[in-house]
Amino acid sequence: MAKYRVAVDTGGTFSDFVFFNEERGEITITKVPSTPKQPFQAVLNGISELLEKGVEAKDISFFSHGTTVGTNTLLEEKGARTGLLVTEGFRGIYEVMEQSRGYGPATYNLFFEKPSLLATPYYTEEIPERIDFRGAVLRPMDIESSLQAIRNLKTKKVESVAVCLLFSFLNQDHELKIKEIVKEEFPEVNLSLSCEILPQIREFYRMSTTVINAYIAPTMSRYLGNLEEKLRKMGITTPKLYIMQSNGGVSTFQTARKVPVATVLSGPAGGVIASLCISQGAGIKNIITFDMGGTSCDVALIHEGTPVITTQGKINQRPISLPMLDIHTVSAGGGTIARIDSVGALQVGPDSAGADPGPICYDYNGEEVTITDANVILGVLNPDHFLGGRLKLNKTKAERLVEEKIARPLDLSLQEAAEGILKIINAKMEEAIKAVSSQRGYDIRDFTLVAFGGAGPMHAGRIALDLGIPSLLIPWTPGVTSALGLLMSDVKHDYVRSKLVSLGELDLDEINGLFAQLTAQANSDLRSEGFVDSEIVLHPFLDLRYAGQGYELTVPSPMPPLKPTDLDLMRHRFHNQHEQAHGHKAESEPVELVSLRLISVGMVPHAKLSPATPTGRKVEEARTGERAIFFGRDPGILNCPIYSRDLLEPNHRIAGPAVIEQMDTTTVVHPEQEATVDDYRNLMVKEKK
Repeated sequence: MAKYRVAVDTGGTFSDFVFFNEERGEITITKVPSTPKQPFQAVLNGISELLEKGVEAKDISFFSHGTTVGTNTLLEEKGARTGLLVTEGFRGIYEVMEQSRGYGPATYNLFFEKPSLLATPYYTEEIPERIDFRGAVLRPMDIESSLQAIRNLKTKKVESVAVCLLFSFLNQDHELKIKEIVKEEFPEVNLSLSCEILPQIREFYRMSTTVINAYIAPTMSRYLGNLEEKLRKMGITTPKLYIMQSNGGVSTFQTARKVPVATVLSGPAGGVIASLCISQGAGIKNIITFDMGGTSCDVALIHEGTPVITTQGKINQRPISLPMLDIHTVSAGGGTIARIDSVGALQVGPDSAGADPGPICYDYNGEEVTITDANVILGVLNPDHFLGGRLKLNKTKAERLVEEKIARPLDLSLQEAAEGILKIINAKMEEAIKAVSSQRGYDIRDFTLVAFGGAGPMHAGRIALDLGIPSLLIPWTPGVTSALGLLMSDVKHDYVRSKLVSLGELDLDEINGLFAQLTAQANSDLRSEGFVDSEIVLHPFLDLRYAGQGYELTVPSPMPPLKPTDLDLMRHRFHNQHEQAHGHKAESEPVELVSLRLISVGMVPHAKLSPATPTGRKVEEARTGERAIFFGRDPGILNCPIYSRDLLEPNHRIAGPAVIEQMDTTTVVHPEQEATVDDYRNLMVKEKK
C-alpha cells in the first residue's frame, strides 16, 4: 500500500484536509465542517473519509496540523487559572503594560481599555530576590519565602504558573531554582519559565509572552493529548505528528505542549509557506498572500522570496515577542456579519456567524446576514454547487432576510445592498494589504497577489483592480492552501539570547561563545526529535539598532564564529535594512547589538507539486453553463460563462467576465480581466491589454 501524508488546517467554519500519496505524488483534498465544541472531532471526521476510501491507518506516514485552539483560547479568554511569580517590588510590570495605547483608531478612542489581565493581582506573588543588569546576584533568593509563595498559589487552586524574574535572561539560576521547588511542592501544575520561553530583554514583553504561554498551555496540552490518543485508537502509528507554528515551521506535539504560545498563528502560517512554494514554482519572487476564510482574512508579504518576520506580534492587544510570520489579520470572512447599526449605517464585522449557525443560506437556523449571503444574492455562488454540491444553499431565505434587514432600511435594491456589503468588507481587506506593503515602503505594483482560502478568489479580483496590483495568482486548490503548506514546512525552532552592547565595544569571543551555546542547544533539540546532522540547518541573526532607539531590526548574520570583518558587513546590512523599513539611515551613528538569534531547521521531505500534462482539451469543453451576476451599478447584471476548474488545462485562456467553480472555492474574473492557466494549473489573472 502507498504511504500517505495527511495535513489538516482547522478553521472557524471548515476544516481543510490534504492527502498526499507518496507513491504517485498525487494530492486529494476534502473539507468538513469544523466542530468548535470539540475541535479534534473535525480532524477525526476528515481522516475517516480517507480511511473509507480503502487507505489503512497504518499507511499514514506523516500527520501535520494547523490549529486555532490556542488562538481561540486566548481570544475568548477561556484559558487556565494562571498564577504569576515576579521579583519583589515589581508586581506592577504586568498591570501597567505598555505606556502607549497603540496606533490607528485606538489613538482617538475615548473609551479605550487595555486588555484584561490573564494573571490577576490576586494570583500574583512576589519572590524576594534580585539580579542586576549585568546578570550578577544582588540579593540571593529567599527559599522559604519562595516556598510560601508557591504554596499560596496552590491554595488558590491555580492550574498554571508563569515565572518572570528581573534580568533572568542574563542569569537563569533563580528561575531554575523555582522550577525545582515547584516540582517538589506543586508537581501537578503547569509551569512556564521566562528564561526558557523567551530569554530576551524588555520585561513586560517577556512577561506577557510567558503569561500567555502559561494561560493556554493546559488547554493545548489536553487538546494535543486527546488528539494523539484518538489518532492512535484509529490505528495511526507514525511518530511524525507535527503542529504548525507561527514562525512558518512545524514542531512536534511534545514541543508544542511545552511552548504553545508559538502556535497562536498556526493556521495562517501554513498558507504563507504554501504561497511561497507555489510562487517559486511560478517564477515569482514578490508576493502578497491573501487568505480569506470563514471568519478572518490574513495577509502577509514575501519580498525576494523571503517572508517578513516580526518579533513584536500582538493577539487581541496582547504582545507576543516570539519570532512569527508578519501576518496582518482583519475580521473579514465568509461568515462576517453585516447589520444596520444604531445610527442607521451599514456595519460589516467584526463578529462572525462561524460554523454554527453559519450564514443564513446554509439553512442551519442562522439569522444574521453575512458575506456569503451577499455573494449568493449577487449570483457569484451557485446554490447547487457549494462544496461540490455537498451543501445546498438556501438563496430564497438569504434574499428575504437581506431585503428585510439591509435593503429596505437603506432604501436600496437587493443587489445594491449585497454589493454594498462587499464594498465595505473589501475596503477593510484592502487596508490590511496596504498595511503590510505600501505603508512599509514597498511598491505594491511590484507584487503579485496570491489569493486563497474558501472566500479569497471571490474577492481578490476586485481588490487587485482597486489597488492597482498588476497580477493575481490563484492556486490549484485555494480552499485548502493553508493545509497544503503544512506538507511543505520543515521543523523549525527559534533561540534568542540578549546582550546589549555597542558593535564598537563588542567582545567577539563572548558573542561567539553565546552563539556556541545556542548552537549546541539547537543541535541537541533536533537530534532528540530524530534528525541527523545532515538534516539540520542553522541560520544566525543579530538584533541591531542605532544607539538610543527603542526598537531594533533583525539582520541576517554570517555563520559563527564571527570575525571583525563580519561586523562591518552587519553594519552595512543594518543601514540598508533600516532605510527599507523606515525610509532613512544614519551611517554616522553608532550601532548597538541587542540580541543574538538562531533559527534551527530540521529538514522534512516536502510534498512537491508536479506540472500538469495537457490532454489537448479545448477551453470551451470546460464551460458548464452561464449565470447572471451583478457587478455593480456599472456595468450592472451580466451573463457570465461558468467554467469547471477541474477541466481547465495549461495555456487555457478565459476572458472576463467569467466564473470558475471548483469544490473548495469560486473564482470571479471581472470584465476588465482575463485568466490564463499555467503549467501547475494555477490561474494567473491580469487586466486585459
